[in-house]
Amino acid sequence: MRVITSPARLAVLMLAGALLAGCAGTPEEEELDGVAERQLYEEGREALEESSYTTAINRLEAIDTRFPFGEHAQQAQLELIYAYYQTDDWENARAAASRFIRLHPDHPQVDYAYYMRGLAAWQAGRFSLERLRVVDISKRDLGATRDAYADFSELIQRYPSSQYAPDAQQRIVYLRNVLARHELHVADFYLRKGAYLAAVERGRWVLEHYPQTEASRDALATMVEGYLGLGMRDRARETLQVLIDNAPNHERLRGRTFQPQHVKAESLSA
Repeated sequence: MRVITSPARLAVLMLAGALLAGCAGTPEEEELDGVAERQLYEEGREALEESSYTTAINRLEAIDTRFPFGEHAQQAQLELIYAYYQTDDWENARAAASRFIRLHPDHPQVDYAYYMRGLAAWQAGRFSLERLRVVDISKRDLGATRDAYADFSELIQRYPSSQYAPDAQQRIVYLRNVLARHELHVADFYLRKGAYLAAVERGRWVLEHYPQTEASRDALATMVEGYLGLGMRDRARETLQVLIDNAPNHERLRGRTFQPQHVKAESLSA
């Protein structure tokens, strides 16, 4: 006998099937069902040593999900940060590091989590042509670069004796210069648009927040030109003197005379 299924009944059957499919795990998850925590950890460690990072992530995530309070849980979480990093998954590496810091603030290796969080942001902000000096990343969106600067700074502040602190400090020096140059790119845009006060404020920001960078000299030049645009020649002359004292060979100088680049104003002598 032929059974005729109504549209409503068919819809119910399809929904039930979808729910059952949703409850079923992936083949990889099903393969790990019943595997003991220790075995998962050993397989994850072996995969890391063999640079099989996808397999390592699979095993370490299984530990984190199924044995969150197990014997190997905390170490698995740390190694998961590294595995994400090695697969260029910067977002998950940072998320895993932040989670570890939140859950285990007193862990003896929490400084590693801070360092890896900064390193993931560092890599997210890099571009392949940067090393060839074809791309100036200071002209791009610096969200990840600011994150790296903040993460490395927090690491050094909280754990100055950490084995990761020296490397973090070197990266901070570089990042500080990148961020300072970015501010000056913005200031240059303001000068070209005639927003002279905004340009002066950007230059002052660089001097206040990144005083030891190479960009501080260009910040002084930006302020001189901004003051000229505002018609504040006395302030411009005072700033010019500081520029001459600190960078007598600056490209905007001809001896003790300042040559504006964007502002339509006469040259200024100290």
